[in-house]
Amino acid sequence: MRHIAKHIRRFQRDEEGNATLEFAILFPFFIIMFCAAVELGMITFRHSMLERGLDMAVRDVRLTTGADIQHDDIVTRICGYSGFLPDCSDNLRLEMIPLDMRNFASASTTANCVDHSLAANPIRQFTNGQQNQMMLLRACFVFKPVFPLTGLGRHLTTDGAGHAAMVATSAFVQEPL
Repeated sequence: MRHIAKHIRRFQRDEEGNATLEFAILFPFFIIMFCAAVELGMITFRHSMLERGLDMAVRDVRLTTGADIQHDDIVTRICGYSGFLPDCSDNLRLEMIPLDMRNFASASTTANCVDHSLAANPIRQFTNGQQNQMMLLRACFVFKPVFPLTGLGRHLTTDGAGHAAMVATSAFVQEPL
């Protein structure tokens, strides 16, 4: 028993390996924080590019009231203006909803997003407005998190295929002809 106690006391006084112990304890924390920072940066960048693309496409739609603009036309414009959204045309879904300002009823709070795990993904609502009509255009872009198992990526709500969603909304009034 004395022999074991002697080794334990010697082990307690030995200071070799302290830096290794601190590194082993703190390194995972710093890696998780780094992954969360990279994920947050990518999400912020993608969302700002989605907002920019949507704003510029809405400006085009607003100024071309007489044209019959369809879902795919606006998707092409948003993807062209945004610049950095991976597989934009496959991962972007739009809703254009007319709003009646005299008898206001708010639009649905859930966005219609692409779900790659489903076989069919129909567009929920896309209606071209009339002159002087208030329109709500909502864009939902789905993306794969950069680090899906660590940091912020682990806390994102994902669909069946592991894609998270970001939503941008814009409202405008159709200009008269």
